[in-house]
Amino acid sequence: MRDVKSAGRAIELLEFLARRRANPPRLNEMAQALDAPRSSVYAILRTLQARGWVQTDGSEGYSLGLRALITGTSYIDADPHVRIVGPLLTDLATQFDETFHLGRIDTDRIVYLVTQESRQDIRPYSRVGRRMPATATGLGKAVLAERPELVPATFEQLTPRSITDTEAFEAEMRATRLRGYAIDNEESTTGLRCIALALPYTEPVTDAISCSIPASRWTQQREDEIVAAMRLAAERAVAQAPLRS
Repeated sequence: MRDVKSAGRAIELLEFLARRRANPPRLNEMAQALDAPRSSVYAILRTLQARGWVQTDGSEGYSLGLRALITGTSYIDADPHVRIVGPLLTDLATQFDETFHLGRIDTDRIVYLVTQESRQDIRPYSRVGRRMPATATGLGKAVLAERPELVPATFEQLTPRSITDTEAFEAEMRATRLRGYAIDNEESTTGLRCIALALPYTEPVTDAISCSIPASRWTQQREDEIVAAMRLAAERAVAQAPLRS
């Protein structure tokens, strides 16, 4: 099927704005990034702005509009796996008062679909909708251990502890499969450890759940207790979830 060039360019533009988040780009920068004529990008921006998908901040910078949030929220609300896993994460967060997540793989990145925050931590933003390098997160590593074909050729370094060597990452994947869950040892955020389990309710695996624990509160006993509870939650999710091809 032949691509519709203008539709494809509009999608590229929205994805570019999503990556920029709090740093709104200007028209010339977007045209250069998309390798497209300035006039064409401007026409697409005007169309998207009229429909609420794009907004401007008054200083010639552009960002995603409210319609993008509404559509993204509809995706989460309609997903049957989110509806099943969400309450399980609420129970875990209530039991341990730590932060729990549900994530889904998107090529070489993990997308946060659900976050249940700990009452002990105050964060300036929600993780829902964020895309993070899969190799640097517990969620991503849990999925990649089941999906080695998705491991990228290069690795992004988010903290000094991020794994950036292919052999070291392969060893990490072997260790993950052996223990049955992934560990993020301050690799995505300094001062924060994470444990994650893949959810094998699809073939191939796409989703995982995780628990984020500040390094100051981490103990091996705490990890063991949370992993045991997460295993039970994962089993319940798999038992209740419909298969998604």
